[in-house]
Amino acid sequence: MASKPARSGVVTGVAMILIFGLTFSGLASALEWNLQPAGSKLAADIHSLHEYVMLLCTVIFVGVFGFMFYACWKHRKAAGHKAEQIHKNTMVEIAWTVIPALILILIAWPSTRVVVAQKDTSNPDLTIKVTGHQWKWGYDYVKGEGEGISFVSTLATPRDQIEGNAPKGPNYLREVDNELIVPVGKKIRVLTTAADVVHSWWMPAFGAKQDAIPGFIRDLWFKPEVTGTFRSQCVELCGKEHGFMPIVVTVVSQQDYTKWVGEKMKAIAAAADDPGKTFTIDELRSRGEKVYASACVACHQATGKGLPPAFPPLDGSKVVLGPKDKQIDSVLNGILKDGKPTQMLPFAKQLNDVEIAAVVTFTRNNWGNKTGEAVQPAEVKALRK
Repeated sequence: MASKPARSGVVTGVAMILIFGLTFSGLASALEWNLQPAGSKLAADIHSLHEYVMLLCTVIFVGVFGFMFYACWKHRKAAGHKAEQIHKNTMVEIAWTVIPALILILIAWPSTRVVVAQKDTSNPDLTIKVTGHQWKWGYDYVKGEGEGISFVSTLATPRDQIEGNAPKGPNYLREVDNELIVPVGKKIRVLTTAADVVHSWWMPAFGAKQDAIPGFIRDLWFKPEVTGTFRSQCVELCGKEHGFMPIVVTVVSQQDYTKWVGEKMKAIAAAADDPGKTFTIDELRSRGEKVYASACVACHQATGKGLPPAFPPLDGSKVVLGPKDKQIDSVLNGILKDGKPTQMLPFAKQLNDVEIAAVVTFTRNNWGNKTGEAVQPAEVKALRK
């Protein structure tokens, strides 16, 4: 009498496990396992490997627990079975050694093929150096069509959206002022490094991810097979603005890429700054406001009030209102306190002489700061180490 409910419960349990496994597999496959759509063959291979391993794990899960529950039901005490003491069953020991080894081989073989492919950065069509900064990305086209192009990519989401004073846009925190432009169907090698702390450049649609470590050059590659705009973010905890460091890659046709390179080269030539030129204070303030918005506002705020104690205010600052040379040196090389660097990072490699002269002039003549002094590029050049 007692065996009937027990049998029913075990059968129900086994059925639920089977249904769960099949449903989970079907839904996960239909939803692409919540992965971004693949934009390259490498990403598609990674997705296929992920699905293969997950399905294999599901089969193992259903098989092992199904057999376990079946064995418990089949050999239950209510059916008259008595517990047996089993010692040193050679076949069982061989089975539980060989079967897991075979499963590992089934996983290792395709995994090794994909990992080896990820590391093959040979024979690229285009090489781009990516430098992580707190909290922006620097891109330098160092080899191939577009060699010599350099720019900084910074978060473009308005501060009003970030502070909750305006509705959030469709690409909130995943939009930049300068997108990385690459041609479709070309192998792109990316060299990663960092200027301050560890960052991580990640583009899941291409199966590309590599840490950017100060003092080291590491590489990865991807070959986009579809045009469009792909978005991601830094995936290494790199400081208080970590969540505001997006990555945007736009893949275009070869014809459009060649056109973009030509336009970019003309713009670079036209915008080339002459460090020997003498600028008016109004010219420097206007240029400095733009530099401040892209390089300084995240820490020191648009009001110049900063975020004490980590990021001190510039409005009324003794450094800003003090000797020009001291402020220029702090922007070039970072502020030192007791011989040790503070949160202020050096901008000597990120900004040229004109940009530093402009932003220093802007801070010395904005908010409540009214020094009436202009800093010329020649003064910055003289203090570069």
